[in-house]
Amino acid sequence: MPRESAFKKFISAIINKLFKINDSPQRIALGVGLGVFSGLIPGMGPVASLFLAFIFRANRAAALLGSLLTNTWISLVTFILAIKAGSLVLGLHWQDVEQKMQGLLHDFSWAKFFKLSFMDVLLPVLTGYLIIGLLLAAASYLATLAIIKKWGQNYFFKK
Repeated sequence: MPRESAFKKFISAIINKLFKINDSPQRIALGVGLGVFSGLIPGMGPVASLFLAFIFRANRAAALLGSLLTNTWISLVTFILAIKAGSLVLGLHWQDVEQKMQGLLHDFSWAKFFKLSFMDVLLPVLTGYLIIGLLLAAASYLATLAIIKKWGQNYFFKK
């Protein structure tokens, strides 16, 4: 029972930190969207979310939170989707790209990494992550903005 209580307190603290920010709903939503985008693409994470929030003048706390919510876990789930989307855009067979990528990951070496063609493996994967990241970032932006506009004026922005 104490664990559930601690978990509820943790979630409540995150919600309070995110939505009781003295910032515009658009900047908060943009921060979440940028965080989700940077957290999804492998290797970027929280540092990139803060950098993007600074560049786009978005809320940095919201960007950091969005990044932490998606960092690693969502990118692992979307790995095959990224391969399929990138392969489709570049006109490649996704099974070939996936097989080469799995071979690289299974028996990784720098020599093998540099031997693979950038166009055959890395470009489709990065393109796919870019497409999925942009779609999830836009969805996160719209969802956060809708939540803040619907309930934010009465609950989240109380002084």
